[in-house]
Amino acid sequence: MIEALDIQVKGIVQGVGFRPFVYRMAKKYLINGWVLNATDGVFIHAEAESKLLDEFVLELSENPPAASRVEKIELKEVPLEDFDSFEIRFSDSGAVEKTTLVSPDLATCDDCANELFNPNDRRFRYPFINCTNCGPRFTIIEKLPYDRKSTSMKDFPMCERCAAEYGDPLDRRFHAQPDACFECGPHLSWREHEGLPDASDVPDTQAGVSRETREATDAINASLGPVTWGITREESDAILARAVELLLAGKILAVKGLGGFHLVCDANNADAVALLRTRKRREGKAFAVMMGSVDDVRRVCSVNDAEEAALTGSQRPIVLLKKRADALFAPGLADDLPELGVMLPYTPLQHLLLHDFEEATCHPEPSTAQWAVEPRAPRSGAQGNCTSGSEAEGSCAVTAVPPMLVMTSGNIHDEPIVIDDEDAYEKLFGVADAFLGHDRAIRARYDDSVVRIIRAGSAGDAIQFIRRARGYAPLPVSLACQPTKQADCCDAKLVPSIFATGPEQKNTFTLTRDSEAFVSQHIGDMENAETYDAWLAAKQRYETLFEINPTRIACDLHPEYLTSKWAHDQARTTGVPLTEVQHHHAHIAAVMGEHGLTDAVCGIAFDGTGYGMDGAIWGGEVLLANLRAFERFANFAYVPMPGGAAAVKHPLRMAYGVLWAFDLLDHPGAARALEALGSQAAVCDQMIEQGINTPMTSSVGRLFDAASALLSICSEPAYEGEPAILLEAAMGSAADGQNTQTNVSRETFAASQSEVASATQSEAATRAETEAAPQAQAEDNAADQVDERYAIAVVKNTATAESTAQDTSVVLFDAAPTFAALLDDLAAGVPVSVIARRFHDAFVQAIVMAAELVRSLYGIETVALSGGVFMNRYVVEHTLSALEESGFTAAVNRDLPPNDGCISFGQAVVAWATNEESAATDDA
Repeated sequence: MIEALDIQVKGIVQGVGFRPFVYRMAKKYLINGWVLNATDGVFIHAEAESKLLDEFVLELSENPPAASRVEKIELKEVPLEDFDSFEIRFSDSGAVEKTTLVSPDLATCDDCANELFNPNDRRFRYPFINCTNCGPRFTIIEKLPYDRKSTSMKDFPMCERCAAEYGDPLDRRFHAQPDACFECGPHLSWREHEGLPDASDVPDTQAGVSRETREATDAINASLGPVTWGITREESDAILARAVELLLAGKILAVKGLGGFHLVCDANNADAVALLRTRKRREGKAFAVMMGSVDDVRRVCSVNDAEEAALTGSQRPIVLLKKRADALFAPGLADDLPELGVMLPYTPLQHLLLHDFEEATCHPEPSTAQWAVEPRAPRSGAQGNCTSGSEAEGSCAVTAVPPMLVMTSGNIHDEPIVIDDEDAYEKLFGVADAFLGHDRAIRARYDDSVVRIIRAGSAGDAIQFIRRARGYAPLPVSLACQPTKQADCCDAKLVPSIFATGPEQKNTFTLTRDSEAFVSQHIGDMENAETYDAWLAAKQRYETLFEINPTRIACDLHPEYLTSKWAHDQARTTGVPLTEVQHHHAHIAAVMGEHGLTDAVCGIAFDGTGYGMDGAIWGGEVLLANLRAFERFANFAYVPMPGGAAAVKHPLRMAYGVLWAFDLLDHPGAARALEALGSQAAVCDQMIEQGINTPMTSSVGRLFDAASALLSICSEPAYEGEPAILLEAAMGSAADGQNTQTNVSRETFAASQSEVASATQSEAATRAETEAAPQAQAEDNAADQVDERYAIAVVKNTATAESTAQDTSVVLFDAAPTFAALLDDLAAGVPVSVIARRFHDAFVQAIVMAAELVRSLYGIETVALSGGVFMNRYVVEHTLSALEESGFTAAVNRDLPPNDGCISFGQAVVAWATNEESAATDDA
């Protein structure tokens, strides 16, 4: 019997080839009717035999396109209209509720990559090749529904052949909105400094050239050459050849990507890396690199299956990988760190740039005629640097490292990533020697996402976000904790739209709609007007695209945060209710919201800073928390921070505060640190004694800083978090049984690069397979070697309970024994690597001890872990394992970073729960 269904599919179903998929499935199952895009999903009218309709709907649910995400399928029986065919209709932009999700940008698919290097394809070496399975999405969209006219591709009318593909339901490019070719554009652009000056000759736009004046712009234009366009393949190839030439010469390029510019240089050229650090004023923070294939990556880093999946997925984040002990990297790339941030190319331009760079490295005089002779695969079997004539043509002799490019965000210090070509000429003028851009406008700033794979107890490998941006945002995070919201609920006050402003550092914001939370991409540190403006622009974009009009605002308790000031101003001027959320409660609520936890948990929030209920700086908190409120069960004993923020920038000050608080100033092990502090020691002492600019803190992050300074690991950090990062790195062989990588001089590295190694690809693969098992075993053994002298003491809090339970804890954790043991070992000459591991183990042990105390008193067996300290691989992996062994259910951030990148989501969760409670009270 012929029946008819109206089908609505919600989720990520636009810009991912969903309608062509529906069309093909309709043909397969003999369905008549139509499909169209609407602002609230994809609508299908289907007429067929009942059995065929069932199979058709099952196919939609179980086998959708890889880049799509089906959230919900709604079916409605309707009268037959007797269609005799199936068609794809024009998009419906009618006034309906906006529930469609927007796809993030997608890495170049294999089909497009193959065409890119196929000389018989009309898009051979076209830098903007894409299809319905890949290419730009959120960074080019202007409004919904997702059609070409609603994107920055509206400026490029399709040529006849592209239009034919676009209109063919059976073509891979059917309704691929960014579809293009050399004939219709977009195209590459190129501009370089006249004469290509050295670093000392380039005007410093960050310290002298005023970007607000016309004179500065005139000076830049006079120093830069004219813009060259790659309209034809030959012109485009000439631009790429010049780009490679400059990279090989040690120059720095600004290259326009999907969400902004990258600053790019040869990662194997120590001088180029040093020059980039000087110009960008990035003294110590590691650079990420881009390599051409997983095979290349395996030669210098350990890569397991989960890490390979992250590297090669459509999101293509930067993945933090453990360096191989036998790999030799350029000095200045990621010194003193066991991990290297690596990503694979995700745009056609990046594929071309890396391919040509490798060709030029392997064959000093590459011939463009080569490209017209045979198709070239996208570097699947790349072997690295070559010496001309050393082996048979087409093969490469393995050197210390494969060709790779530094790919770091194109911005000046502390400002957002640059997205506009003219803006790049101005802001990056003193950094880049040349600019490789294009004429497709970027509508949203997006940095690269950063992830690592951690061992999450018995759950196995799991992704941990460090920075969530391109490839992941704006995918919503489900508000899984909502216990009362039902599909048929019509009471608007039960489902508020919340705008959560986020924190000061590593800012994101969150907008909610029903059970969905749209967490923005990483915005940055809200410490200047440029970042604040970027925050406002991104907020406006999200509200417009998703048609969300917030009915409640949430912000941090800190009264001086820019985001908090904005929230209070908005609440005052608009009357929208405001919920203030304590920083560490937001951390724990974020974990609860991600995991759907509605009952009370033991919340462990360890980080660097957060405004406390008592006005102190919190950061070592054990909370009894639910979604609405919390009690401070335990915290680390307060220690002074002489100079406040200065103690963060100069960890020796923090070390002095710790020594003072724990009465360890006269310990022999403290002598070296006090000597390094010099006359500042007396200043710190006076500030503490007189209470001058010396806030008190319970921060675990600051304790890690102090330990790093006392061990002479890091006393003058070049970037936020460096002391703790290097403290973890200092564990080296004591943590995982591996030798730490030896840092080499620039001269030694240059000499090693000139020697051709004899290792083969198979030998490299064998090493990669054999190193993982002993490393994992060594880490497990280390966890059992806790030195009890380092154990953190638990004492009853004797503070008078004059304030609320939210700011006076039941017990205190006293780290005095830990630091005393550290100084004992330091004075006794114990290796720093061993001391660092014992220090880490003490905090893992303290977390388990805190959880056991809470369980014994309150029966709570679920532990939520969040905060920047849990970005420490050793701490999070060993804590999860230890809690599991003790019978706890442990939850960590899984869709968001454990650092402050999760705070806005946690604020939204608390605001939602507070609104829920208020609504329930009003109804009572």
